[in-house]
Amino acid sequence: MIVWLNGAFGAGKTTTARLLEDALPARLFDAEHIGFLLRPIIGDIPHQDFKEWPPWRALTVETARHLLDFVGGTLVIPQSVLQHHYWTELMDGFARHDIPVHAFTLHADRDAFHTRVEADTDEPAARQWRLDHRDAYERALGEWMSTETTVIDTTHRTPDQTAAHITAALNSANHETT
Repeated sequence: MIVWLNGAFGAGKTTTARLLEDALPARLFDAEHIGFLLRPIIGDIPHQDFKEWPPWRALTVETARHLLDFVGGTLVIPQSVLQHHYWTELMDGFARHDIPVHAFTLHADRDAFHTRVEADTDEPAARQWRLDHRDAYERALGEWMSTETTVIDTTHRTPDQTAAHITAALNSANHETT
């Protein structure tokens, strides 16, 4: 099974994913590393974001499939995907391999998001990138994310509370299917 955490850049996906590792338990698969792998090979191809590269999407699906075949269990993937056709390609790829995906979008209102981004000391260089992409996130949320993922309002939740909420939702879904 895959637990995909989507949302704005800087929404707390990686922090929540780390908490889910122990809570579920699960393994953290940061698909951004696929982008880091590809950058020295095809980074000369003009792009705004490595998710534009078809190999990133294909390798994300195949890497997840091979990891699950090898270790089983659950993978948590914290990755913002704002382009619907990229999302559809990823979800179709997982479906072809019969990998169930539970997708959550972590959402904080604009003020809370801005406050969190400004306070982030882990990746201060990412501050402007995160702020610049908030509008694209909100468009995606309105156009497709709110119907294709479970939106969790994190405005007044801590990362621990968000992870507990996701864990409870997954446990509830597992009880409904058994």
